[in-house]
Amino acid sequence: MRRASSSKDPDAAPTPPSGGHGATAPPETLAWVGDGDGYVDLLDQTRLPLEEVRLEIREVPEMVRAIQRLCVRGAPAIGIAGAYGVVLGCRDADRSDRDDVLARASEAAALLSRARPTAVNLVWACERAIARARREHASGASGDALVAALLEEARSIHAEDAAQCRRMGELGAELLRGGETILTHCNAGALATGGIGTALAPIYVAAEQGKEIRVFADETRPLLQGARITAWELARAGIDVTVIVDGAMAGTISRGAVDAIFVGSDRIARNGDVCNKVGTLGVAVLAERYGVPFYVVAPLSTFDPATETGAGIPIEERDPSEVRAYRGVVSAAPDAAVCNPAFDVTPAELVTAIITEVGRIEHPDRASVEAALASGGRLG
Repeated sequence: MRRASSSKDPDAAPTPPSGGHGATAPPETLAWVGDGDGYVDLLDQTRLPLEEVRLEIREVPEMVRAIQRLCVRGAPAIGIAGAYGVVLGCRDADRSDRDDVLARASEAAALLSRARPTAVNLVWACERAIARARREHASGASGDALVAALLEEARSIHAEDAAQCRRMGELGAELLRGGETILTHCNAGALATGGIGTALAPIYVAAEQGKEIRVFADETRPLLQGARITAWELARAGIDVTVIVDGAMAGTISRGAVDAIFVGSDRIARNGDVCNKVGTLGVAVLAERYGVPFYVVAPLSTFDPATETGAGIPIEERDPSEVRAYRGVVSAAPDAAVCNPAFDVTPAELVTAIITEVGRIEHPDRASVEAALASGGRLG
């Protein structure tokens, strides 16, 4: 795994604010470089905001580690990474033996699918890639043709995600007149996807339309995705963003300082229960208490028709060291027991609407979710 580093001066002046002039788009989250023997160029998000370091991922175990370490994160982005990872699995295959190519791809997909248990996009993308490989194999495709088909499928997943982000942004921006203050939790922006983001997409589109939008970004303990990534990404884009500590969100919402909440999701159950970064449930409860609309923005690939309710969603428990210290700075007693769930589940009844690429699911329940999934071809 090679690194290309571009260090940023932490004391440098921030990107000029607001909308257009001087604004800087976030760097590309990940990209495939070369042909079927190429590699994945990936932004190491663990180094943000002080450094922009890009990784060259050439082997499946490297991609698994990158996903687990959160070098690449966000449900849509890790789905794309998984699809490209399946292609990497064919690097050492005997291209003259199409059975070997299919076997190597299938092995890679199985390994990648287990890298993180909660985000369903990862499994969905790997399964889609292998389904394509199996169809090509059944039609008599050569080993080289199988690899080419896998790369084509991964690129299609990437391009589709970018288009879906744009569409979700347009649908979400319809809810914004301008002048609103939005609260978001974790990072569901461009760096979590292959496009302009999920939860942040409506904010970006609204800004393009000339609407003034202000954002509160929860810091999102313990890994600070809101403070490190969302605030950095929005500031570069010229969006007015203010970081607040997680413990301040209740007071901020209660005093009427928030007009709407937009969050992403890592998995949505068939009944509309939403799994997202830990802390989201608390935000949703506060939104209900104080009458603030709570919107979830996620593509249909984040829905899991096989999981009936949120109770069936596996919650990843991460390394206790993430809580005890951050970047070497101790923040808890070294011998303290730690509970470190990465996600929690928000019941569907607390969700004002789920914004997908096929439309808004208002007050989601099983029937409305199934209708959306059917319209998008996600139900048999």
